Amino acid sequence: MLQAFARHSRRLGLSMAGLVLLGWPALNPPPEAPLLDAIRARDFLQVDTRNTPTTYYQGRQGPTGFEFELVRRFAERLGVSLSLDSDGNIDDVLDAVRSGKADLGAAALPLDPTLPGIHFSRAIMTLQPLVVYRRGLPPVAEPGKLLGRSIGVIKGSGAGLVLRELQQDSLPGLSWKESADIEVADLLSLVENGELDVAVIYAHQFKLNRLFFPGVENGFLLGDPLSLAWALPADRGLGLLQRVNRFLDEMQADGTLAALSARYFGQDDYLEYVGARTFIQQANARLDTYKDEFLAAARKTGFDWKLLAALGYQESHWKPEATSPTGVRGLMMLTQSTAEQVGVTNRLDPAQSIDGGARYLKSVKQRLPEEIEEPDRTWMALAAYNVGLGHLYDAQKIAEMRGGDPYAWADVREALPLLQKRKWYSQVRYGYARGGEPVIYVRNIRRYYEILNYIERSQQQFFQLNQREPGADDGGLFDVVPPVL
Repeated sequence: MLQAFARHSRRLGLSMAGLVLLGWPALNPPPEAPLLDAIRARDFLQVDTRNTPTTYYQGRQGPTGFEFELVRRFAERLGVSLSLDSDGNIDDVLDAVRSGKADLGAAALPLDPTLPGIHFSRAIMTLQPLVVYRRGLPPVAEPGKLLGRSIGVIKGSGAGLVLRELQQDSLPGLSWKESADIEVADLLSLVENGELDVAVIYAHQFKLNRLFFPGVENGFLLGDPLSLAWALPADRGLGLLQRVNRFLDEMQADGTLAALSARYFGQDDYLEYVGARTFIQQANARLDTYKDEFLAAARKTGFDWKLLAALGYQESHWKPEATSPTGVRGLMMLTQSTAEQVGVTNRLDPAQSIDGGARYLKSVKQRLPEEIEEPDRTWMALAAYNVGLGHLYDAQKIAEMRGGDPYAWADVREALPLLQKRKWYSQVRYGYARGGEPVIYVRNIRRYYEILNYIERSQQQFFQLNQREPGADDGGLFDVVPPVL
């Protein structure tokens, strides 16, 4: 009966503590708010999380992530500072909450009311399990196709719960592997490299990661959705739990939850996905040839070498002899006048082109109004590299004429395409321009830059995993869940 309740409540997003708050009787109700009082007395909220793209990570502009954004707001609501520990896995997070080392666990945790020592918050978002498989295998499109496949999951993520239900209900021969010491990127890498056939993750995780793993295919949705929730210690009263649930209710009511979900998980452009696959293939084939030149140019100019590499790919696909019909040439596609301005004598020499392109981008960035702050300053410099500074200044003026902020990329981005319309370009100094092109140009560079950042971060974070040879013994990495035949 308890298992049936657990399965039903996971899908409804209810926990034992949640039912108490809804009016179900508690046998021994604990004191109301000792943990909340302790947090206020020490003046900080201790949160344990995981270092993943869907929870918390260090972005280009500092800490970011869906759950980080929420816990930061919650700490502000309590009027205390936020302390984060992101070193552990799911088991570590739950143990820290049980032991009182953490006040709250926010780590992409599935709501599971059968876990001892844990109270779960109300549901934050749904977690839809998804089967993904290696490109080149016969399609894995329904549960029966899982039999005989090497399947991997993250232990404690909830995927194992869904597979266990499937095993008990209809596929007793099903077996899989689980590990607490890997994350979604590890699983997808293992699938892509042939060490696993299949992985079970969540749909939003695949949407966020699919650009970086073009060798992994979308299979099918598995089972009913689970619920993502925060974990709190069960023996420290209900005061903090009540405040958490009230806060999450307010975040849902005012649209913050929906906005954060759309911001982190809402983009899934298939054409960009196809373009990213091509980009990764060409990065693997060509980028190492020019990486030292990009690094040298980055040291001289202060740009991230990966941003310069992304710019070079957008310009020429890293082809040093590229030439446009208008006479723009080289890996960074410099005009003759620009090459002379930055001292490039041979535009087809990749080292000269990369160095000259980086120095020209720096000079453009330095000529922008000082009111433009980062990262908008970089995006506008890239737009000006494409369309010219004069037209960028015109777009800033149009943005201001329309009531926008001429120093904000979001508003200038909206104004640039208007340079193609006589109503607008007739009112500015430099006239007509194909203003839609720099918008697409900057968007593409940002996406390529994001992919290169992800690749570098993954190589650093998962170096030891990536050194394992395909087919190597993974007995130390995974625990095997056997069939129940």
